[in-house]
Amino acid sequence: MIRKFTGWHMTAILISFFGVVVAVNFTMAGLAIGTFGGTVVDNSYVASQRFNGWLEAAEVQGELGWSAAVARRADGRVAVRLDGLGAGAVLAGQARHPLGQVPGLDLDFVRQDDGSFLSTGALPAGRWTLRLLADQGSAHWRSEVGL
Repeated sequence: MIRKFTGWHMTAILISFFGVVVAVNFTMAGLAIGTFGGTVVDNSYVASQRFNGWLEAAEVQGELGWSAAVARRADGRVAVRLDGLGAGAVLAGQARHPLGQVPGLDLDFVRQDDGSFLSTGALPAGRWTLRLLADQGSAHWRSEVGL
């Protein structure tokens, strides 16, 4: 025997469908908020006004021709070989967790006899984004490397 399809059946289907959609949206929003560790920029308008200056600084940096090779040693310290720098260069670094769940670390580097740099402290195990800052006189160089 075939049952008659009524308005109550359609109402139940619509409520069930939209109930699932709303539940999935709230679940995804909760997961997104719970896993995002911070802001990208504090003020997007101010960042947009500085954008052209950042492009000019990147162009000047590119003309320097400096490049970096970064490796984590077995003891957790970070070794950096910078090509194109002179003897008076200074290197500093900041390590941050890609998702912002772990506090960032400032890394100090000491120049080695072979011209490379070695961090004074160890970097904890896990994934890190290393922001390198090299200065030699009035020349400044920045780079980000994933470890």
